[in-house]
Amino acid sequence: MKSLVLAAGLALCAVLQASPGSAAGKCADIYGPGGPQRFSLATGSPGELGLVKALVDAFGKSNPVSVCWKKAGSGESLDLLKAGDVDMIMVHAPADEKKAIADGWAVGRILIGSNEFFLVGPPEDPAKIAQAKDAADAYRRIADAKAKFFTRGDNSGTHKKELAIWEKAGIKPAGEWYVTSSDFMAATLKRASDQKAYFMTDSSTWVAEKKNAPALVVLFRGDKFLVNTYHALRAPDTATAGAGTAARFIELVASEDGQRVIREFGKDKHGEGLYNDAAYARAYDD
Repeated sequence: MKSLVLAAGLALCAVLQASPGSAAGKCADIYGPGGPQRFSLATGSPGELGLVKALVDAFGKSNPVSVCWKKAGSGESLDLLKAGDVDMIMVHAPADEKKAIADGWAVGRILIGSNEFFLVGPPEDPAKIAQAKDAADAYRRIADAKAKFFTRGDNSGTHKKELAIWEKAGIKPAGEWYVTSSDFMAATLKRASDQKAYFMTDSSTWVAEKKNAPALVVLFRGDKFLVNTYHALRAPDTATAGAGTAARFIELVASEDGQRVIREFGKDKHGEGLYNDAAYARAYDD
């Protein structure tokens, strides 16, 4: 019996990965109760932290679905959607999202929630960013002090936001102090802690992973520019095999049931929610 279950699971993985509407490459995980309805979804931290699973669990209560989650930052997620390698994405790169809609290879863009970015670093704060007046000033202080700073350098939504802040600060960061991780949020946060460096992390990852970054504290937050809005987008109806199921999933995410999942996510484990809902995020939406 165990071998039959294993074989069925391997077969499902193969179908999801080979179908036109699935992510290129290996699924990071597969969620849902299983069944004939299938779609693929690309996102970064919401998958890494477990929000995608929680939302699929809610959707799966009334839908026999299998969902392939492809772990990708916002830039890569958009590329996957454009190529038809996933059916939908959850991202935080507003300018690129709008261009995707305008160009016609993405539809149904809808606000689903938000978090914010924190600037974390060693409590000694050698660059004195805790005294900064805004995010650009904080970055300027880091560059002036040549204090070690980790960048993801991966074209993710976080990386795009970081580059926008450097631009506002009038600085093109370079040098031994500016370290590229080419990794996801949690892994880069841990590396920054290991080396007592500065890093810009999203608040959701910080709440969930700060236990793994004991050498760092939040030193700057609160600039409106650091609020991070998430949107869902999907492939046009006939572009991928799972676009229709993905559309119904997005409807659930945007509904009160889905928004409740987003608002409450993480409270049982961390004592506070990891994400804000769309009603809160709307004030900061582009």
